[in-house]
Amino acid sequence: MNAQTEDEEPFLQIGGALRFNMILQDYESSINATSSSFTLDTWRINVLYDNPAGIGLNFEYRFYPTFGTHFIKQGWLEYQFSESTQGQLGVTQVPFGNIQYNSHNWWFSLPYYVGLEDDHDMGIKITHSSDNFRWDFAYFFQAEPEGPPAAFGSGGPGRYSYDVIPDGNTSLTERNQLNLRSAYQFDESEIGGSVQFGQLYNSVRNEFDSQYALALHADINSGSFNILQQILYYKMDTRNDAGENISTVFMGAYAIPYEVSTEAWIATLGISYSYDVEWGPVTNLNFYNDFSYMANSIGSGSTLTAGKSSLDLEENFQSTIQNITGLLVTAGPVYTYFDIAQGINHPWLTDNFGIGVGPGHEDLGTGSSEYNIRYNINIGFYF
Repeated sequence: MNAQTEDEEPFLQIGGALRFNMILQDYESSINATSSSFTLDTWRINVLYDNPAGIGLNFEYRFYPTFGTHFIKQGWLEYQFSESTQGQLGVTQVPFGNIQYNSHNWWFSLPYYVGLEDDHDMGIKITHSSDNFRWDFAYFFQAEPEGPPAAFGSGGPGRYSYDVIPDGNTSLTERNQLNLRSAYQFDESEIGGSVQFGQLYNSVRNEFDSQYALALHADINSGSFNILQQILYYKMDTRNDAGENISTVFMGAYAIPYEVSTEAWIATLGISYSYDVEWGPVTNLNFYNDFSYMANSIGSGSTLTAGKSSLDLEENFQSTIQNITGLLVTAGPVYTYFDIAQGINHPWLTDNFGIGVGPGHEDLGTGSSEYNIRYNINIGFYF
C-alpha cells in the first residue's frame, strides 16, 4: 500500500478462494482404496481496506472441512507512516527467512512444519525501506488465536501456522518474541539475514524458558528463473512440567499436534522457471523443484518427552528430507498445483502421521523410515 493523497478515496475489497484437493498416497503400506481422495480443501474470506489517512486493514479467515476446523490466518491494522515506513498491529506475518514464502509449491518447505515459514503471530511489526535495504522489526506477545478443535481426531488447536502448544506433560506456549530481519535488495532480488528470540511459558511451573532461531536467505530472480536459498538453525532451551530437560516439544496446526525436535539445522533450495503461454485461458506455466533437508542436533543422553512417557536416546534423531517437484498452471483466477511430494521421515508423508521432525520412526520403534510419495493436485479459484 502506497501513501495516499487527500483527494484519494477509501478502498475496500472483499475476496476469497475455494480450493479442491486430489490425492494419491504411496506410503509404507500398499496402495488401496483409502490411498486416494478428492476433497474440499479450503474456502476463505479476504478483506482489504485503506483510506486517505494511511490507515488500512488486512484480514483473512479460513475454513478447512477436511480437518473439521476454521481459524484466522491473518488480521492486522496498518498505518503508512511514509512511503518507506509501515506499521502493522494484530495477527501479522513473522519476518523471518524468505518472505512471503520460502517455496514455490503447495506444500511449502520444511521450515513451515517447525513454525519458521509463513508463520503468523499476535503482535506489532515495523517495516522500513532505505536505499537498497529493507528492515523488519517485530514484537509478538503470543501466537495467533486458535480456532475450534477438530470435530474429529486429536482435537488439537485449529490454526494456520505451527506454534508450540501444551500437550502431554509439557504445558508450554509461546510468549514475548522479538524478530529482526534485514535484506539487501537489487534487480528484483534480495539477500539477507534473520534473527528470532523468544520465550516459552510453562503454566504448571509458572516459569519462562527460551528459544531462538537464525537464518541466512536469498531470493534471486534472473530472467524467467527464481532461486530461493536458505539455511537456518533453531534451538529451544526448555523443560517439561517436572523440570526435566526435553528433546521435543509439541507443535500444532490444522487441529493436529505432533512432536518437533528442540534443536535442528534446516537447509532449503528451490528453483522455478516461469513460461508464458496462450492456451485458451492458460497464461503461465511455472515449473519448480523445492528441496529441504533437516538435521536434528539432539545428542546422546537426551530425554525425550513422547506423550506422557520418557526414554533415553542412544543416538541423534533421524534427519528429515522433503523434495517437491511440480508445476503451477495459471488460468485467469484459477491456479492449479501439480505436485509430486517426496519425503523421508516426514510428519505428513507417512502412514504414521506426525512422526518425523521429532524422534523419527526408528526411535519410536515403528521401523525404519521409508521413501514415501504423495501425488497431489490442488485446484484453487481466487476472487
